[in-house]
Amino acid sequence: MCGVCGAVNLHGRAESGGFEARVRNVLAALLHRGPEGHAMRGDGRAVFGATRLAIRGIAEDDLQPFLDPGSGVLVACNGEIDNHAELRRWLTRRGHGAIPASDVAVLPALYLELGDAFLERLVGAFALAVWDPRADRLLLARDRAGERPLFYAQRGAEVVFATELAALAADPRCALEPSVENLAGYLRFGLFEAPRTPFDGIEKVGPGEWVVFERRAVRRDRWWRWSIVEAPEEPPSAAAFDAVFTRAVERQSAADVEYGAFLSGGVDSSLVAAVARRLAPQRHLPAYTLRFRQKSYDEGRPAARVARLLDLEMREVWVGPDDLAGHVEALVRLVGEPLGDPAWVPTTLLARRASEDVKLCLVGEGGDELFGGYPTYIGADLARAYLRLPAAARGAIDALVRALPPSDRKVSLRWLLRRFVEGAELDGVVRHRVWVSQVPPTLLARLGVPVPTERPSERTGALLDIVQRMDFESLLAEGLLTKADRASMRWPVELRAPFLDRDVLEFAARLPRAARVRGIGTKRFLKRYASRYLPRTIVHRKKRGLSVPLAPWLRGPLHEWAAGRLGAGRLDALGVSTDGAVELLAEHRRGTADHARPLWNLLVLATWAEWLDAARQPSLGSRSMAAKATA
Repeated sequence: MCGVCGAVNLHGRAESGGFEARVRNVLAALLHRGPEGHAMRGDGRAVFGATRLAIRGIAEDDLQPFLDPGSGVLVACNGEIDNHAELRRWLTRRGHGAIPASDVAVLPALYLELGDAFLERLVGAFALAVWDPRADRLLLARDRAGERPLFYAQRGAEVVFATELAALAADPRCALEPSVENLAGYLRFGLFEAPRTPFDGIEKVGPGEWVVFERRAVRRDRWWRWSIVEAPEEPPSAAAFDAVFTRAVERQSAADVEYGAFLSGGVDSSLVAAVARRLAPQRHLPAYTLRFRQKSYDEGRPAARVARLLDLEMREVWVGPDDLAGHVEALVRLVGEPLGDPAWVPTTLLARRASEDVKLCLVGEGGDELFGGYPTYIGADLARAYLRLPAAARGAIDALVRALPPSDRKVSLRWLLRRFVEGAELDGVVRHRVWVSQVPPTLLARLGVPVPTERPSERTGALLDIVQRMDFESLLAEGLLTKADRASMRWPVELRAPFLDRDVLEFAARLPRAARVRGIGTKRFLKRYASRYLPRTIVHRKKRGLSVPLAPWLRGPLHEWAAGRLGAGRLDALGVSTDGAVELLAEHRRGTADHARPLWNLLVLATWAEWLDAARQPSLGSRSMAAKATA
């Protein structure tokens, strides 16, 4: 894991004044991602920079960016290439000389051998840039699941890219014009779907996507996409998956440093830890778990059961309301983007604790999206049954659900029922987007945000297949994995998700629908497989997911902070009504409604607006701070 950045001139001319000073500023804003070294390479036409967190290949000559001296091809990569040993052997047989031990060092030679097709040979999590001076051509690409980020801005013949938005903001030539339309999308879902970002003129590479910049054209396309097989030739077996998943855990834990695991007590993280323990039964293996005083949010007991079963060394991190306000402000300043997942802060605290012991942690991200674990996946069948009821009966149910009092419990029955009735009568894909949104249309209207017009999907295929891929490319790539990346790299600690290994992705794509979801049963195949390693109480534990007791905290200890943030007037400039936001907070405090998730999105957006005001003033913003950090 590291941070990468760069600037190129597509016309092949040296940039007046040189790129070095500008890239140095951008690189300085990424130093938190790689405290063990940083470097720049290139010439007047192209300069790349990289910071370093050494996981594999820790010698000094393994420092990026890597340059092929014969061709001038320049490569920088944020991430890990899990199959680097296999690729190095293949390249050696093809006549390439000594390649440094770093996993990323294989990339220049691989590109020279295969061209853009080299991406298809890579296994791992990565965001990379390749400059080919022979054609004045820049390639940006992101891994299959989107575990690593990459942003870019083009201005005429010039392209600047970086791992984080705050780093791009450190370039004085990078315009910081907020996109009201994109920010409205953030408010609704708590994330930015690629290629969107908070800014006009700045985009990001999507999961499994490449963007090619040439002198007269820009092309973007998918080099890989998760595609579910409609009619698999034979039902995948648990024994076959055991070999695939074991290999994935083995590849992702093959490191030159100590590693641990994030553990929630749910089936996904517990399964990753169980396989890791089987592979290394004598290894020191710490497990890191979040704790909350509110019982329905606390993961301590189930995580402790798993830790005892697997002989893991438990490390607990307690989270309280005071942690949220200060840390979210620091995170937004550091990365330069809003993120609506309230678990961003707890995950950061977990990474901070882990960084005291290890550089790498295994996590369970991806299991729900790939194997059908979300309750929304059973909602389609329930919605069809609901729509068969007489209109009067549906109206009575709707009135009853709306009359239920708000609850501060995690994933309360009222919350689930409200979401269900709000979308039950819509087209399948539109309904799913309503269910996974964080701010319903009625509240968007009260905030002065245009309510998007959703049209029935033109995509063909089974509804479950369609919405699983939507979640994989959006909620996972731009939500959960964004949270994991920005939180862990605050310290930094690399997070690796074995469920997102290439072979696991392809195995999950061959699962019949009934092996994923049937009736009210979710994740059926994975639970059957997990029973090989874990007790029934863990495998069939009610799904909870990592969340934060925002509702009671916003009524109590966080209310004054929230009122100050929302009432400062910064939201109006972003197309969001300050008065509407303050009114939602008042309703929430009175207990007449639960607006916790919409309020959190608004609070993070207001915090980002404050950062933006500073970043656009060179004397106060991140641009001058980056310059000072480099001096």
